[in-house]
Amino acid sequence: MSELVHTDVEEGVAHIRLNRPEVLNVLDVELARAFCERVALAANDPSVRVIVMSGEGRSFCAGGDLAYFRGAQDRGQAAHRLIEPIHRAVMILASARQPVIASVQGVAAGAGASLIFAADLAIAAEDAGLNLAYVNVAATPDCSASWSLPRLVGLRKAMEIALLGERIEASEALRLGLFNRVVPTGALEDETRKLAQRLSRAAPLALQGIKRLMRESLNRTLQEQLAAEQLSFASGAATEDFHEALEAFFARRPPHFSGR
Repeated sequence: MSELVHTDVEEGVAHIRLNRPEVLNVLDVELARAFCERVALAANDPSVRVIVMSGEGRSFCAGGDLAYFRGAQDRGQAAHRLIEPIHRAVMILASARQPVIASVQGVAAGAGASLIFAADLAIAAEDAGLNLAYVNVAATPDCSASWSLPRLVGLRKAMEIALLGERIEASEALRLGLFNRVVPTGALEDETRKLAQRLSRAAPLALQGIKRLMRESLNRTLQEQLAAEQLSFASGAATEDFHEALEAFFARRPPHFSGR
């Protein structure tokens, strides 16, 4: 399974790459399982401070493998076999302590688009395009798109994106907040590395706390969120990283965070 997903860890950044470029990295069961395995390993690796997911070749991921469904005798069961490991991966990424970056080039359709919506940040090449696309194959969203997309763009726009199944160009995805940054196509790898390294140098416990507060805020009242913020800040103030940040600030030097 490892051949289906390329993974490397460098300077605290785990880069997980889908590796079926000959079919635009469409997801079959084997790739879904391999991706989930690699995501779990990265999320549980104490040396990893940032997770980047991308696709080898000219596209991020063109969705689920329709040939897999065409060849299945029981397509309902086939859907369960494919979706279950990808949904496990989505849950791991959402609960991981590390920020998750999607690095996007070319086509991102169906489950590929859904995975981008599930990431914490998304950086894309100018040639990237999103298409939720499920309606075009008489299907409904998976990989958390129906949960994440309304939270990103609002219910009415999410309905438009899902019901019409139209391609969204990179510039429009940036305007909508589906991408955080759009860069020249040839610069995507370098710009992704710079963004990931910037995060990897930040205080890991602070990043973890920020991610947790943001994601959990949508299910809390204001009063509950204020209480969570107070507890999180007080917990962070007791860490070695907070002490280092204060010392570095007053010494006018860059901080060096240990994650403690």
